[in-house]
Amino acid sequence: MSQVRVHNFSISLDGFGTGEGQALETPFGHAGERLHEWLIGTQFFHAGDQLAGGTLGADNAFAAQHNPGIGAEIMGAGKFGPPGWQDDPDWKGWWGPNPPYHTPTFVLTHRPRPSIEMEGGTTFHFLDATPTETLAQVREVIGDADIRIGGGATVVRDFLAEGLVDYMHVAVVPIVLGRGVRLWDGLESLEDTYNIEPVTTSSGTTHLTFTKKR
Repeated sequence: MSQVRVHNFSISLDGFGTGEGQALETPFGHAGERLHEWLIGTQFFHAGDQLAGGTLGADNAFAAQHNPGIGAEIMGAGKFGPPGWQDDPDWKGWWGPNPPYHTPTFVLTHRPRPSIEMEGGTTFHFLDATPTETLAQVREVIGDADIRIGGGATVVRDFLAEGLVDYMHVAVVPIVLGRGVRLWDGLESLEDTYNIEPVTTSSGTTHLTFTKKR
């Protein structure tokens, strides 16, 4: 059976995975890019950009685990677009004609639309389904490859609450947001079902890995 994984999911010290006020101009609300500065500085983030460079070290090592073995991504409506994107038939995501996923990508929304085939191997499929139903449909498409839960915080939390996540990497960034969408609400006693290991890096980021106990 394929594994369900979460990688490079950044939260603030107070547990917010995105800020308040998401809009076309502010994809992460008032948080801006502060949650992802640790990632933006890595060599992994700049792969293919010969001039940009980027750092190595532990941050890059965690970041680079994002893609290997992944056959599909699942994301929420808020990751695919700003509030109201469902009313724009031409909206195809934030990423331009060649999104960075290069796999089938399943968007959870209460207003599904026909699939959109993009450049580079990404095809967006739109589902109105529970986490368990979604995984069943994704596995019918991709077989035994691993599945990445890409966010936002609500989607990751929903899959965790149903016990469906096998491995999760959360990057705790040393900022306080105070408002937005929190990851941990309602998720008590995760330590009972996951082995949790922390690694703190020179960027000030603490990487937490959660591996499901067998």
